[in-house]
This record gives sequence, C-alpha cells and structure tokens, in this order.
Amino acid sequence: MLKEKYLKQVIPAMKAKFGYKNSLEVPKIEKVVLNIGLNRALTEKNPKFREQVKETIVEITGQRPVEVGARQSIAGFKIRKGMVVGLKVTLRRNRMYDFVEKLIKIALPRTRDFRGISQKAVDEGGNLSIGLKEQIVFPEIKADQVALIHPLEVTVVTTTSKREEGLELLKLLGVPFKE
Repeated sequence: MLKEKYLKQVIPAMKAKFGYKNSLEVPKIEKVVLNIGLNRALTEKNPKFREQVKETIVEITGQRPVEVGARQSIAGFKIRKGMVVGLKVTLRRNRMYDFVEKLIKIALPRTRDFRGISQKAVDEGGNLSIGLKEQIVFPEIKADQVALIHPLEVTVVTTTSKREEGLELLKLLGVPFKE
C-alpha cells in the first residue's frame, strides 16, 4: 500500500534529506481532486453525456462527483451563470492513497506513448497537476462499453509550500517523472 510506503520509507528519507526534526513536519498528500469539463456541444449532441461521465467517475473513484456551475455568464461561450460546466471529485484519506497508487502503477503506464510526467507539472506550491486524454486508461472502464471518450484532470495536493519538497515527495512515492 502507498500509505505504508509513505510511513516506512518516505518519511525517513525526507527527514534525512531536508533535516526535519519531527515526522509531522514531513510533507504529505493532503487530497486528490479530479476535474472533468463538460463541453456544452457534446451535451447537446448526447443528452445522456453528463450521466455517462458521472457513472465513469463513480467507477474510477468510488465516490459521486459534485456538479460545478459557472460563476459568471460568458456570452462568447454561450454559458449562463449557474449552468453546469464540470464535475469534480475530492478524494481524501484511504481512497486518496488507493487512487494515487492506481494512477501511478496502472493508469499512467497504460497511457498511449507514455514516457513519464514532466517535472514542470509540479507547481511552486509542490502540487502535481496532470491531464489524461482518455478515461479508459483506468482498469475499471471497459473500452468497448464506453460511448464517448473524455479527458480528465488530476491534481495531487501536498501540504508543502516548496516545489523541491513536493517534487521529492512525489518521486519517493513512485510518480514516474522524466529525467
């Protein structure tokens, strides 16, 4: 399990590298957020698209998504305030660790032409944000039963405020970065 690896291997390694005196000072993963934008054009072509995306997210995460409404109207995109423009799931605790482990060990290697994640995907706050072009890289999704392939964004939020510490934490957890 990823949580056991964090407790037994990552904490001692981070304490040695950055000189933390207490185990509670060591950065950890706070939450994982999955975002999916709902393109209005797709929704018009297939009225059941939103429900299909919800079912897909439930299968991947084991948790129901929250509908995200538009904060303001944008005439150029034909979006009105309050209109559902996306779905979001926030994972914490054991579900978070299980999802990150599944992402690292199964989903990313199944991605087409995968050669590693760019280190630029880690922001100044030590958080990792990656976009997946297809939801079918997850083992729960059967490619032949999917009506529409849609992208999703995964953000792994850490408790650190420094990029170097977040990058080292993610490397020690096993995230495959390009060298």
